[in-house]
Amino acid sequence: MDVTEFLGLQPAVTPGRFTMVVTEDLMTGGRFLFGGCGLAAAVAAMEAMCGRSVVWATAQYLSFAMLGEQVELDVTVVVEGRQTTQARTVAHVGDREVLTVNAALGSRDLEATGQWQEMPVVPAPEDCPGRAPRFGAERSIMTRLDVRLAVGLGWEELEGHPRPDGRSALWVRMPDVEMSAGSLAVLGDYVPFGISQSLGGWWPSNSLDNTLRVVRLEPVEWVLVDVRVDGLWNGFGHGSVYLWTPDGVLLAAASQSALVRNR
Repeated sequence: MDVTEFLGLQPAVTPGRFTMVVTEDLMTGGRFLFGGCGLAAAVAAMEAMCGRSVVWATAQYLSFAMLGEQVELDVTVVVEGRQTTQARTVAHVGDREVLTVNAALGSRDLEATGQWQEMPVVPAPEDCPGRAPRFGAERSIMTRLDVRLAVGLGWEELEGHPRPDGRSALWVRMPDVEMSAGSLAVLGDYVPFGISQSLGGWWPSNSLDNTLRVVRLEPVEWVLVDVRVDGLWNGFGHGSVYLWTPDGVLLAAASQSALVRNR
C-alpha cells in the first residue's frame, strides 16, 4: 500500500482539501494523532495536489487531534515554477488548527551528487531485539511498526542507564507500505525517544515541530532511525534524526524540538 492508504487520507469535494480520521492505528499512547503521521499526511496531500515530490517540509504542531476526530488538510500552492513548487498545508479539526506545514517540491537533472554523512555501525535488524510499545497491548501507531533496538535499551532496562553521547538508533519497518517522503515523515519523529534514551529513563515529551529533508528514495524494507540528541535545557529538548538504508544510503534527515514534561 502507499502511505495515503496507511493514513486513511482521502481527497475531499472541496478542491485542495483532504481528510483523515484519527484511528487507533495513527495515535500515540496518549490517544492523539502521532506527529509523524500528521506531517506524513500533509506531505502526501501536497504531493497529490502538486504532482511533484517533496524535497523539504516542516511542521509546527499547534494542538492535538484526538482519537476519533476528523482532520481536514487544506493545501495552498503558493508559488509554482518550472522545477520547484512552494506549498503550504493547514490541518484543522473544525475551527481548531492542529498543525501547519510548509514545503518545497520538485526535482532537477544535475550531474553532481554526493553523500557526506556516514551511517553508524550497528547490528543488522535480525540481530537486534524487538522494542515493545510503552503502553503494552494498547493499540497505537507503534503497534503497526516493526521496531528493533539497534543502539539503546528497552523499557525494563532503561531506568538509570543514560547514554552520555546522546546517540541511539532503531531499525524500523512499516509492513507493506511503499517507500515515500510520507513514510519517511512517519519515521523521522523519534527525537522524543532519543531524549528518554539519553536521560536514562522515560521522560514524556511532545513534539513542537518536525522538519524533513528528503535526500533520495530507495525501495528498502528496513530503515535505520539514527537519533542524535543535541541538548536539553529549560524543559525543551532538541535533536536530529538520520534515516538510512541497510547498506548506508542516506534517505533523509529530520530535526525536532520537543517539550519535555515532568515525570
